[in-house]
Amino acid sequence: MAVSVEELYRCYWVLAEATDKNLEQHRNAYQMILNGVKGGPKEKCLAAQFIPKFFRCFPELADAALNTQLDLCEDEDVSIRRQAIKELPQFAAGENLPRVADILTQLLQTDDAAEFNQVNGALLSIFKTDAKGTLGGLFTQILQGEDIVRERAIKFLSSKLKTLPEDIITKEAEDYIFTESKKVLEDVTGEEFVLLMQILSGLKSLKTVSGRQQLVELVADQAFLDQTLDPSDTDSVDRLLQCTRQVLPLFSKNVHSTRFVTHFCCNVLPSLSMLTSPVADLDIQLEVLKLLAEMSPFCGDHDKLESNLMILFGKLLEYMPVPPEGADNGNVAVDKEPKLQFSCVECLLFSFHQLGKKKPDFLIHKVNTEQLKDFKIRLQYFARGLQVYIRQLRADLQGKTGDALKTEENKIKVVALKITNNISVLIKDLFHNPPSYKSSICLSWKPVQKTEATGQKRPSGEEIGAGAEMKTRSALPKRDAQQIYNPPSGKYSATISNFRFEEHGGFHRGRGRGWGFQGNRGRGRTY
Repeated sequence: MAVSVEELYRCYWVLAEATDKNLEQHRNAYQMILNGVKGGPKEKCLAAQFIPKFFRCFPELADAALNTQLDLCEDEDVSIRRQAIKELPQFAAGENLPRVADILTQLLQTDDAAEFNQVNGALLSIFKTDAKGTLGGLFTQILQGEDIVRERAIKFLSSKLKTLPEDIITKEAEDYIFTESKKVLEDVTGEEFVLLMQILSGLKSLKTVSGRQQLVELVADQAFLDQTLDPSDTDSVDRLLQCTRQVLPLFSKNVHSTRFVTHFCCNVLPSLSMLTSPVADLDIQLEVLKLLAEMSPFCGDHDKLESNLMILFGKLLEYMPVPPEGADNGNVAVDKEPKLQFSCVECLLFSFHQLGKKKPDFLIHKVNTEQLKDFKIRLQYFARGLQVYIRQLRADLQGKTGDALKTEENKIKVVALKITNNISVLIKDLFHNPPSYKSSICLSWKPVQKTEATGQKRPSGEEIGAGAEMKTRSALPKRDAQQIYNPPSGKYSATISNFRFEEHGGFHRGRGRGWGFQGNRGRGRTY
């Protein structure tokens, strides 16, 4: 039976003025308020406000009251839904809290922006009552709910968890998040994986050395490092790239990258030329080499270090050409000029240099005399070509500052100058007898660290190039300009087309295989 607005107000005042002792006598008044759900918009809005207010006074009507409020949360009238959602946290007490959290999580699927914000606010409010209970409702839907609910619940945790005070997200709550996240990671899309890593990386308990080590092991399992990589399987390649990107910030002198570096050296580099790119326009070979270079400084001592160095040495030989006939006197036929892949060589040289620090006698005792002689001839030839490029680039950038350096062409030239100078520094070390591994460089795609406290300005690309050239010039063979191999003018721009570093994300497979997307199954109440 429908109830009028006047009757609802009368019942409200009856209950509001009743004492605890005689409240049970007014059970019918509360029942009439529950019947307000059968009225019009005004009656429903009032019922949405009044039902939660006296919810705790009538335990025997608790289930009916909560179900009535849920009906209002799914009303066709958005204003009624918003009002019901706003009041829903009042039901979040004791055993009801996980259920309310579960319900609110399902309501995240709304397409109404104001209603969506209302749901977010309600979830945040019950976090303050019981964080672990709220997390229980969220993770129930993440593990079992509709795709759209799962997706939005993960995004909610990713964006809102870090805004909550530390006294709410306790050690117990963080442990629960970690345990449940591991379950979710058994079947995730690429986007979900990235978001979950953001959630886990933000937990206070996982920012310690042992915590970061746990995360590294977690990502290693996701990356299938114990399996041989199929270079033609874009999903597997994509998974490895994404996992490596996510794990990179976790590495340090105490948290080693050994498993990932060894996997790249043993399972990825040998099939580098056969890798299938998961993203259009992504230079997959260069991307792999960049990731390896960024990981290499954090590789620990291990029994495969020598074999990793041997693989890197072999790959370097592939990218560092043998001087063509006539290179000594500058008479090289145009069709015989090798393409110098500077970006790839920078990555490989840096990785070799970093691992070589741990085994400085590798080139002396593990590479035979003929191989070492061939390697140095290639290094020398490459170094000569580098100096020509460096002079060309410095001349082009001379006097350019401010906006002039911000043009697309000059940005590429600045990065090209960084790359060529980096290679020069590394070659200089390897030309020492015995080879040295003391130099330190900043990889060309990484931001240069500002010098704090000294007040010194950050050097420009031109200044960086000038400094690096001065450091490396003495290590290179001194020859007349006519004798130095001179690449055709203008050709460097074609060989440095991949100098700009960009993040490429996304997975392109369906959930079920693990790293993709599966269509939404629509809105539906399961509570």
